[in-house]
Amino acid sequence: MNPDMAFLLAAVAAFVAVGGVGWVAVGSMGDAQSKKRITRAVGDGQLVRGKRQTAALDQAAQRKRQVQESLKDMEQRQRDQRKKSLTIKARIRQAGMSFSPSVFWMISAGAALTGALIAFITGQNLLVLAAITLISGFGLPRWWLGFLCGRRQKKFTAEFANSLDVITRGVKSGLPLNECLKILATESPEPVRTEFEKLVEGIAVGVTLADGLDRMCERMPLPEVNFFRTVLVIQQKTGGNLAETLGNLATVLRSRKMMREKISALSSEAKSSAFIIGSLPPGVLGIVYATTPSYMGQMFQHPTGQLMLLGGAFWMFLGIMVMRGMINFKI
Repeated sequence: MNPDMAFLLAAVAAFVAVGGVGWVAVGSMGDAQSKKRITRAVGDGQLVRGKRQTAALDQAAQRKRQVQESLKDMEQRQRDQRKKSLTIKARIRQAGMSFSPSVFWMISAGAALTGALIAFITGQNLLVLAAITLISGFGLPRWWLGFLCGRRQKKFTAEFANSLDVITRGVKSGLPLNECLKILATESPEPVRTEFEKLVEGIAVGVTLADGLDRMCERMPLPEVNFFRTVLVIQQKTGGNLAETLGNLATVLRSRKMMREKISALSSEAKSSAFIIGSLPPGVLGIVYATTPSYMGQMFQHPTGQLMLLGGAFWMFLGIMVMRGMINFKI
């Protein structure tokens, strides 16, 4: 072979070998750099995702803390309200009346004088006269006020779930909460209309929503109103889907109403028995007095008979309260 040709082949082979080695070295370096870049990108992505997850967890924890603090504040406020004894003015306001406490005391005094006059005309002794006066002056007016409060609260409970549905539909359609409350203040039946009207009037003059709801709870001390206040206050502080929350609350209130009606139906037999047993003694007394007044008249004229009547009335009242506690269930 020609020496020049052999040298040329050797040079080409050496060039190819050096080029191959360089390509392998460059490829390995490139792979290493690519791996570094990929690792760095993956690490940055994981870091970003980790930061996002941490931020989401922090936000959820902060919202949970806010909800817990709101619930604690409301529980403390409820405890304070329970410790306070209801005044006559508060009872009148809960009954939906507008007269002053002085008018109530005047009515009580008139009832007491009427009872005392009836007892004096019928010839009762001082002990019976004092008992009738106390019952007429303090018992009957307060019972009447409590009856009005209970009737008004029942009417409110019957319509409150429908009012929540109105707010839910209004919020879903894009109306602000205040506009939905104004609709309830003008279109709802009584006593829901009056309560929301007072709430809207308070907000219009600068009262906050939480304070207005607190006053509403004072005028209408019901668990349903307390639930409504809790939902609005928490949603105002932490945000969330108000329409969905109020819709769920309306469902819960209807379930409570159905449960209450079911309990009333199941306890109707016991209530009828208690009514019959409680009405037997005064009924028999009235029948005997109507048929033979001289036979039963001694019970009203003789001091011993009068004491026996007072003792019987006391034990009858005690038995009625025991039976009432046995058949009344609050949910």
